[in-house]
Amino acid sequence: MAGIAIVGCGFVADLYMQSLPRFPELKLIGVFDRDEPRASRFSTYHGVSRFDSLTKLLADERVTVVLNLTNPRSHFEVSDKCLRAGKHVYSEKPLAMDLEQAKQLVALAASSRLWISSAPCTLLGETAQTIWRALREQQLGEIRIVYAELDDGLVHLMPYQKWISDSGAPWPYKDEFEIGCTLEHAGYYITWLVAFFGPVRFLTAWASTQVPEKVTDLQLETSSPDFTVACMQFESGVTARLTCSILAPHDHQLRIVGDRGVLSTKDCWMFRSPVKIRRVMRFRRKQFYSPWGRQYPLVGDIGKKLPVKGAAQMDWFRGVADLVQAIQEGRKPRLAPDFCLHVTELSLGIHNADRRPGVIPITTRFEPVDPMPWAK
Repeated sequence: MAGIAIVGCGFVADLYMQSLPRFPELKLIGVFDRDEPRASRFSTYHGVSRFDSLTKLLADERVTVVLNLTNPRSHFEVSDKCLRAGKHVYSEKPLAMDLEQAKQLVALAASSRLWISSAPCTLLGETAQTIWRALREQQLGEIRIVYAELDDGLVHLMPYQKWISDSGAPWPYKDEFEIGCTLEHAGYYITWLVAFFGPVRFLTAWASTQVPEKVTDLQLETSSPDFTVACMQFESGVTARLTCSILAPHDHQLRIVGDRGVLSTKDCWMFRSPVKIRRVMRFRRKQFYSPWGRQYPLVGDIGKKLPVKGAAQMDWFRGVADLVQAIQEGRKPRLAPDFCLHVTELSLGIHNADRRPGVIPITTRFEPVDPMPWAK
């Protein structure tokens, strides 16, 4: 059993806790948050120990992996301290708000013979692994184009001030609006696409802020793009278009188009979102896609129930569990540092396209990712 600790007891930490009982090999040693009342509420609600300081947490020899669930602007500082204290790190996305800082973390982990990994872990879910298997089986033939959507509706008009987590933490709407939907959400599909098709050579991105003043009860320190669109050119030859917004109606659809059909799923936030194939059909002089999508069987253990609270039904701890297993087996985690760094560079490139639109060369690369054993 591996000892883990959580830094950051906000809204997302409660989502992770829904999933923890599914991983008996993980032992939560304790939690810490610089907001003492928030940490106290969290530890009391979940019945877990609370550290008085980050220093005490990092000094605890029982802790092997630190789960960094702090605000994205604190990711670099906290992860840096954890690595320097000899702890492996699993961080919420992105690794850092600055690419050079993200590179520093990866270099520090390597020089310290430690691992740093990052969310999201949806790539390890049943839906992503099923799509990946269908692609390896060449169910679609040659892949021509990919469309991915991450639209979440007019969030600034929703009753977000009433969104409260299990332990009483409010949805951090100020941080969410300041960080922006691209850094918060783009990784859900970027991780899938780069695992499926390999590194991105360059991307062309556009970003804009359509609603600068999203809140009325306080002043935002910065206004991040609420709409981005990016076209990614993979070294394998595949081209993908990814759209993120908190404006257009909810749409998390993925469509992969090949010579023999279209592979699709409706939501990357659902680990077991059905996967469908629509085959190319020909009748006389016409060619069209079958109106009847055939469901491709999901791989994995789909008999166990997943957490159902919140907008996403996923095993939030699955990435942490893979990292712990990798440490014990002496292998690299599937969400390896070079892979997470590549995802971070892509996310930051798209996010910053309001200041630097156009063609963006991608400098990072990664070793191929292994599918889950049950999906091969």
